[in-house]
Amino acid sequence: MHLLLPLVSAIVYVIGALLLKRASDLGADIWRTTRIINYTSALVAAPLWMLGGTIPASALWWQPPVAAVLFFTGQIFTLVALNTGDVSVATPVLGLKILLVALLTSVLLGDPIGTRLWTAAALSSAAVALLNLSPGQSHTRVRTTILLAALGAASYACFDVVVQKWSLAWGTGRFLPITMACAAVYSIPLSRFEAGRRAELQVGVTTGRADLQVGRVIDVQTVLAYTRWLYAGVMCFAIQGLMFISSVSLYRQVASANILYSSRGLWSVVAVWAIGHWFANREQHLGARVLVWRVLGALLLMAAIILVILDYRR
Repeated sequence: MHLLLPLVSAIVYVIGALLLKRASDLGADIWRTTRIINYTSALVAAPLWMLGGTIPASALWWQPPVAAVLFFTGQIFTLVALNTGDVSVATPVLGLKILLVALLTSVLLGDPIGTRLWTAAALSSAAVALLNLSPGQSHTRVRTTILLAALGAASYACFDVVVQKWSLAWGTGRFLPITMACAAVYSIPLSRFEAGRRAELQVGVTTGRADLQVGRVIDVQTVLAYTRWLYAGVMCFAIQGLMFISSVSLYRQVASANILYSSRGLWSVVAVWAIGHWFANREQHLGARVLVWRVLGALLLMAAIILVILDYRR
């Protein structure tokens, strides 16, 4: 089960990313998306309270709020990356998290770093370079997407490691629900960024059109359409996130869990090519050469993951 949960989470993540990308293309606001994801994640995590646990001494009460900060910032960077660039660029770069987890595990949990891990890091760097090769496309946009996704990966890597380290004292049934509740609280101020947009949409309901902040004009039916994509993507993100982090907290195999979870990089490229048209995704039309580079980049990341597997098995 500790291997199945991360693998299924990776597949559900890619579906959620495509859904949220479609919602973003139709005009969904990233701050509203973040709020809804965190509220939903808190609700989905609440039943974990039945798994039991303990509330430790007050000296450790700072741990869930700090873990929630790492989760929240990782989420923001990830969603901005998906909103800025292509799913087939952002998702493979997020696969770098496995290497960051390995490094942090060495620092925080005392596991040694071997030659294979450094080789995996070099392969990952080459993979990022291949993902950055986009003939005829905006290199600035691709590089910005890679940077944002890398920051998201770093925040999430820190979150994963501290969950394994800190949840031991709390228990899964206490640490995760409290952490997700804190992340939901952090999301409340994001509604202030939506105030102008919400007023414009209310005007749109009476006039039959909505003027969005980005300068586009979309009718009310389109607003309702992106809401459908938005909530479907939010549910996927909340479920896959809970499945993955629960496996880390319960089975305490953060490295192997991330190895399987990072397969989302390859699944994202395959999904864009195979079913991207279901989501009106335009990445499959970037040209064969671009997709080949991205497939090669994703495969290099997978090779790095295999080296990490061999390193940890040793």
